[in-house]
Amino acid sequence: MGSYAEDRPEPLRLGSVAPNFQAETTNGPIDFHEFIGDSWVVLFSHPEDYTPVCTTELGAFAKLEPEFTKRGVKLIGLSANTIDSHGGWIKDIDEISGSKLRFPIIGDKQRKVAYLYDMLDHQDTTNVDQKGIAFTIRSVFIIDPKKTIRLIMSYPASTGRNTAEVLRVVDSLQTGDKNKVTTPINWIPGDDVIVHPSVKTEQAKEQYPHLRIVKPYLRFTPLSKEQTSAAV
Repeated sequence: MGSYAEDRPEPLRLGSVAPNFQAETTNGPIDFHEFIGDSWVVLFSHPEDYTPVCTTELGAFAKLEPEFTKRGVKLIGLSANTIDSHGGWIKDIDEISGSKLRFPIIGDKQRKVAYLYDMLDHQDTTNVDQKGIAFTIRSVFIIDPKKTIRLIMSYPASTGRNTAEVLRVVDSLQTGDKNKVTTPINWIPGDDVIVHPSVKTEQAKEQYPHLRIVKPYLRFTPLSKEQTSAAV
C-alpha cells in the first residue's frame, strides 16, 4: 500500500453511490451492497477497539438500535482491528452500557474500507497505530436503499458523536422523501416542516390546508409525529 495521498480515491459526496466492498465482520463475511439490500444503512467508523470514547459510542448505538430497526435502518460499525479483537471488546461494551450489541462490526486492520471511504485523519499525527498507520476517525454515512449516500459526517477521534442526531437525520430524510418537505434547523418529529421549493404555492395551498407563508420561498406546514418516520 502506498502513501495515503497517493492512494486516496475520488472523494465521496452526497448523492454518490456508496462504494461496494467485501469484508469480514463480527456477524460473518458480507458484500456491502447485498448487506444494504432494500434497507437504509448507517455505516460508522471508530479509531480502535478497547478505547474509551469508542466504547461509549458503541454502547449508545446498541441501545438505540431498536429505534433504527423500526425505521428500516441497519447499523454497521467499522474499526481498524481484527474480528477476534472486536469479540472481546463487545463483551466490555455490553457490560458497561447494559446493552446487547447485535449489529456487525467490520474488521478493517488493513484500512481497505477506511481508504475507500476516506475515513482517515490527515491532521492528527498522534492518531496512528504502532506501525505509524493512520487509524480511522469517527465517520458516519447514511445510505438509502438505492445505495445513495445521503449524509456524511466526520468527527475527530477525541469527540464522541450524538446518536440521537444520527436518528434525527434519518427521520428528516425519510420524512422528507415521503412528504416532499424539508426540515428546518433543530427540527424533531412533530415540529412544523418546510414545503419543498419545487411545490408551487397554489399547489401547496391545496395540499397543505394549514400552510403558513413567511416568505414566498419559506412556507411552513404542520406535520404531526404520526406522519413522520418516527411513528413506529
